[in-house]
Amino acid sequence: MVTKNQIKLVVSLKQKKYRSQHRLFVVEGEKVVRELLDTGMRPFKIFAGDAVSKGKFKEAEEVSSKALKQMSSLTHPNGILGVFHMAEATDVAVQDWVVVLDAVRDPGNLGTIIRLCDWFGITKLVCSEDTVDCYNPKVLQATMGSIARVDVAYVDLREFLNQTDLPVYGAFMDGASVYTSDLPDKGILVMGNEANGISNEVSDFISKRISIPQFGAPTAESLNVATATAILLSEIRSRE
Repeated sequence: MVTKNQIKLVVSLKQKKYRSQHRLFVVEGEKVVRELLDTGMRPFKIFAGDAVSKGKFKEAEEVSSKALKQMSSLTHPNGILGVFHMAEATDVAVQDWVVVLDAVRDPGNLGTIIRLCDWFGITKLVCSEDTVDCYNPKVLQATMGSIARVDVAYVDLREFLNQTDLPVYGAFMDGASVYTSDLPDKGILVMGNEANGISNEVSDFISKRISIPQFGAPTAESLNVATATAILLSEIRSRE
């Protein structure tokens, strides 16, 4: 039976400071929980809201609908809630293309970009320290389990970019068309903040400014950062 202290712990994990303190995070839904388990992420607790859901997870502990609703970040909890240990940090070794995010703040955007990295076989995602936390519940819902296959690191971007020998490509509105740009076998792709783009501090390390040309009437101000990431990664992979 779930205890009040366990409920209190799970609820506290909605806040970044407690996720960092306990090195735990919460995901919800059968598909995401199953993907994390199948990829070897270490569970702390799995809670099931009914016997049917519990039967699908031998690790699960059945809880009342009331307790599940207390722990859930969703308006309508979907039956399974998993608490997992965070992955240990690893060195950012560059063997392929790496995506770098400069102050991306929207959880949905980060979650989608993590999923895109998984889709395009990008295993390393490097984030500025002011990018939204990848273990934010809204980020995790948007990743649809891809968080288990993409290594996300939070670093000082200036220090990271200063140390790399790879070409650094940055997405800018006034950059050269990605469709006519030379793209190497490996490199770094920098994507900027939703409102302000790539910061001046990070721009100093960009060796090639690229853009996605607009083909329609010039009415849309810009592309969503996740959409732009999808287009650029597709073009990068198409050259291989």
